[in-house]
Amino acid sequence: MSDRYIKMLQAMLNGSVTSLEVFFLTIIFSIPLALPIALSRMSKHKLLSGCTNVFLLIIRGTPLMLQLLVVYFGPGLFIRWLQSLGYVVTFRWNRFVAAIVALSVNYAAYFAEIYRGGIESIPKGQYEAAKVLGYTPAQTFFRIILPQVIKRIVPAMGNEVITLVKDTALVSVIGVSELLMVAKERQGAMFSFIPLFIAGVFYFIMNWVVSIGFRQLEKKLSYYN
Repeated sequence: MSDRYIKMLQAMLNGSVTSLEVFFLTIIFSIPLALPIALSRMSKHKLLSGCTNVFLLIIRGTPLMLQLLVVYFGPGLFIRWLQSLGYVVTFRWNRFVAAIVALSVNYAAYFAEIYRGGIESIPKGQYEAAKVLGYTPAQTFFRIILPQVIKRIVPAMGNEVITLVKDTALVSVIGVSELLMVAKERQGAMFSFIPLFIAGVFYFIMNWVVSIGFRQLEKKLSYYN
């Protein structure tokens, strides 16, 4: 194998590691963040519910690429505006951290709506039965409702996670050197389609693994049927 192909594979391996980091960090932050958002959306407090609804409309109604640009460049523009007013303020925003923040907030919004659908699908009678048995609202939610919700939302969550695998490529818009960005650079340098083909294989394998993982999870949770 020639040196240029070895260098290409090394560069793409590094890009793959970055893509995996973006994927797992987004999952780690967005899944728990979605729960309070879903509960806020369902709250009987109209102001809280209304503000959460507006937040969800904005996040779900604008392109993820635009959100990445706003999260990365927005603080810098705000700091410049403050400096123009005479304030002495400095701020340095890491592009990788900005990518994780934007993706986590975006996916938390989508996961929150999935959670809400799952929670609202549970019959009200179960809440009343738990109350009669002496369960507190927190015990009712975490011991009775949440396990059933998890079972019901697994297929929808699987679809979103598969989408996330592909959306990791969008972080290149703010200069994060993930797999697809590296592949395009190598394609231009080598005048070859091979880097893009390798990137495609990587995304396919990763989504395959995710699909198998969710299928196994559905089987493990099937005892609730």
